[in-house]
Amino acid sequence: MGLFQKFKAGLQKTHSQLAHEIKRIVTRSPRLDAATLEELEAALIAADLGLAMTAQIVGAVRTAYESQGSAGLDVFAVARAEVEKSLSANKAGLVRAPRGPTVVSIVGVNGTGKTTTSAKLAHLVQSHKKTALLAACDTFRAAAIEQIKIWGQKLEVEVIAGAYGADAASVAHDAVAAAQSRQADYLFLDTAGRLHTKHNLMQELQKLHRVIGKQLPGAPHEVLLVLDATTGMNALNQAREFNKAVPLTGLVVTKLDGTSKGGMVVAIQQELGLPVKFIGLGEQADDLQPFDAKQFAQALFEE
Repeated sequence: MGLFQKFKAGLQKTHSQLAHEIKRIVTRSPRLDAATLEELEAALIAADLGLAMTAQIVGAVRTAYESQGSAGLDVFAVARAEVEKSLSANKAGLVRAPRGPTVVSIVGVNGTGKTTTSAKLAHLVQSHKKTALLAACDTFRAAAIEQIKIWGQKLEVEVIAGAYGADAASVAHDAVAAAQSRQADYLFLDTAGRLHTKHNLMQELQKLHRVIGKQLPGAPHEVLLVLDATTGMNALNQAREFNKAVPLTGLVVTKLDGTSKGGMVVAIQQELGLPVKFIGLGEQADDLQPFDAKQFAQALFEE
């Protein structure tokens, strides 16, 4: 399956709801009056595109209608262009440390898919002929260490792990030492899920980052927040709070194939100015894809 087909399949739920609503609104009323624009606004907000992006699209549709009338107006094309323009500064992909291993800390609340994302990222860098290590820094959740070890076996990636209840920062410390001695290109730290409202857990994450920063200056080089697309705009609060506690370098949005609220990618990127680096479009190891603004906009607003 080509990349655009993956985007299209992954955003199917969001796309079909949006396309259905936009067609219904546009075909019912040839004149673009205030009531029609209000309905269009409601449809865009329902897809969780956020208030700023919605206002931008509605404004652009109004301008296009005023200049060319309803005959030449293509609402889908206007929306697609606005979303693409808004996301075009987005830098996808992972940074690379100037020397030594690039350490990527994977953070987020419980159940967003951090362990799976860590494994899929390791798989992705391996497919580009780079070496990767995984670190089981979630020493709390039952079966978290087993889960990442199973992924490690499946993808042939070495996993550095401690015992249950071990200090997560010391596991991270050992993993950085292992990555340095093995001259690995990337080390992915699968951290424990934590609620963004729990101050003590956030402090623990800060400690983990401090420990590895002392050991390897500049680490972690990436701090990626994993967000579950099915939570819609609630993910925005998570992103805000995590970004305050541990400055984030980017976002990974998972489970986009299971929601009709795929617009939240746009809303979060717009509000926080954080790049969406990867999106999860399915269950398979290669279903995590670098984010592409043009293909995302196209898959969202293809007529």
